[in-house]
Amino acid sequence: MTVQKRPHLLYVAWGFPPSRSAGVYRALATANAFARSGWDVTVLTASREVFEYQTDVDTELESLIDPAIHVVRVPFSWIRGEPDVSRWSRLRIASNLLWTYLRAKWDLVNFPEPVYGAWARHLIESTNRVHRQKPVDLVIGTANPNVDFVPGWHLHRKAGVPYVMDYRDTWHLDVYRDKRIGSLRARSASKERQLLRRAAEAWFVNRPIRDWHAREYPEASENYHVVANAFDDEFAEKFAGLQPSVVGPSKRGLVFGYLGTVYGPMPLKETLEGWRKARQESQLVAASRLVFKGRLGHFAEPDPRVLALLQEYRADAVYYEGPVSKTEVATAYKQFDALLLILGHSKYVTSGKVFEYAATGLPIASLHHPETAATDVLRGRGDWFPMNEVSVNEACRVLLTTAERAATMTSEDYAKNQQWAGHLSRERQLKLRIEHLSALANRVDA
Repeated sequence: MTVQKRPHLLYVAWGFPPSRSAGVYRALATANAFARSGWDVTVLTASREVFEYQTDVDTELESLIDPAIHVVRVPFSWIRGEPDVSRWSRLRIASNLLWTYLRAKWDLVNFPEPVYGAWARHLIESTNRVHRQKPVDLVIGTANPNVDFVPGWHLHRKAGVPYVMDYRDTWHLDVYRDKRIGSLRARSASKERQLLRRAAEAWFVNRPIRDWHAREYPEASENYHVVANAFDDEFAEKFAGLQPSVVGPSKRGLVFGYLGTVYGPMPLKETLEGWRKARQESQLVAASRLVFKGRLGHFAEPDPRVLALLQEYRADAVYYEGPVSKTEVATAYKQFDALLLILGHSKYVTSGKVFEYAATGLPIASLHHPETAATDVLRGRGDWFPMNEVSVNEACRVLLTTAERAATMTSEDYAKNQQWAGHLSRERQLKLRIEHLSALANRVDA
């Protein structure tokens, strides 16, 4: 009797628990999905100290890693700063400015990516050790940073191992200005073309981004797939049977909520001004609260400009309550009566939270330009209220409409919205790709 061996996946993600980086949930969910599908999974990620000092940590997030996954933490030195001055070199002590300049140049030697490029050498060393101990059958790198693609390229050249490029973000596309970053003849563009040409698959979070890459790099576009961000099935289960917390507007005000990272060119000012205006026009909204939960910017310390803007509206019942652990996200959503989806204007921007928003069943106020990829995700969902344009008056209108609906929602309304969102689950997004790659790994092994 022949026993089929478990294929071995090397998964490369600079940001992995306990990191709070924006892509950590997709990375965690993908690694877990492969482990549950019968793969042995090894994860290469950055050292804990990087997250503790630079991006902040969610220690509870580590409890969600499948216990079968082996996590290898690869040393990473970030140019943003070593907090322990005793570790500084003599050159850096003598001239931190000169050291920073030389370090920036050195980062680009091994891989054409500022800040992260120097990590390529350490990644290759770790990849070789992992492959010697247990031969790798497939490599998936998730970006950004794009240096995460290096182990796949390295093992493909060295041992013919297939690799997948998972674009959580884009490398050479400015998603807000719809322009290419840099020249097609740049070293980084040549490297991206080379990587895509040899990749078994390339994954993109939505069709507009996939199509842009197909136009720019058409050579292997038949291997480009959309693997959208999604909600985890365990998350959706926690909202089954959700009951309304409001029975008519006379009982109390509503709690409007935003959960996620506040960054980029989001219409936050228009939203807050629209909220202030809505409070003047509606007794229900005037009795309500607007609560922001999540990170302000990408680093450990909150972005002072965003924090100051939120505090400016404190008298209008606007509150910032800080980051939320992934393990507490469902609990946080249950504290809200309606959700605010605030995004920058871009046909390429979907946002990961839009899938969780959809799965809760709660009414959603879409406070973003209609030409945003999230619009395509939510089109057809009940109790979704989008703006026709980005303006204070439109934000006010949407908030008033959402408030009226939130005050009359029933458990049946929630259930209907949750059922509609079923096609946005993580299992639906990954199932076909895992099946295909499992067959590919078996063919290569044979």
